[in-house]
Amino acid sequence: MNLKEHYSKLYKESIKNICVGKYRIDNLIDSKGDKRFGITLLVRPSNDVKEKIEKLILELKKTEPNQYYYPNSDIHITVMSIISCYDGFNIENIELSKYIELIKKCLPTKKNIEVNFKGLTASTSCIMVQGFLNNNLLNEIRDNLRFEFKKSELEQSLDKRYSIETAHSTIVRFRNQLNKKESFLKIIEDYVDFDFGTFEITKIELVYNDWYQRKKLVKKLYEFEI
Repeated sequence: MNLKEHYSKLYKESIKNICVGKYRIDNLIDSKGDKRFGITLLVRPSNDVKEKIEKLILELKKTEPNQYYYPNSDIHITVMSIISCYDGFNIENIELSKYIELIKKCLPTKKNIEVNFKGLTASTSCIMVQGFLNNNLLNEIRDNLRFEFKKSELEQSLDKRYSIETAHSTIVRFRNQLNKKESFLKIIEDYVDFDFGTFEITKIELVYNDWYQRKKLVKKLYEFEI
């Protein structure tokens, strides 16, 4: 996949739809009855990178304060949704040690993986920071996971929603109507090529999480070093 072309196409199509009001509001963000949970392999950006993202978020908040903005603690890249969030998932019903051992088999050791967060893309439900990789190792890890889980009898839902190949990070979700749409989208356009910085992936976390990866609900299950 050509990430630059993919992000650009997604951005153009989504912004066009948002401009004419064709965007999706997430009605479950504030729901106390949302019981969707799962387990995910993820990467967290460096503090320097997150601080630059926070400056953008503060600008957007001034214009559209009623949208959902990811706090620094929740910003992440999904390596793979091992079990996609669903209502009724119980972490006590899986043998965690078997998941950890399988994942260990899929990870490289002492390999350099860097992510450059540069520019923004969008969908009709959210705004994302674009991530670009210095090599194909992250997708090799994903392919290893697909291969190993397919052979196993462990509960999993890899690629159930879509086959992940990108390294993006969602930073805004729409939870209300956009009241100052033009001003909001102008800020997005101003940051469409902004370089938020580069960081090296040295750790991958396995977490028990809700749909939005909110810190108060996330439980770290294991941390893998690479």
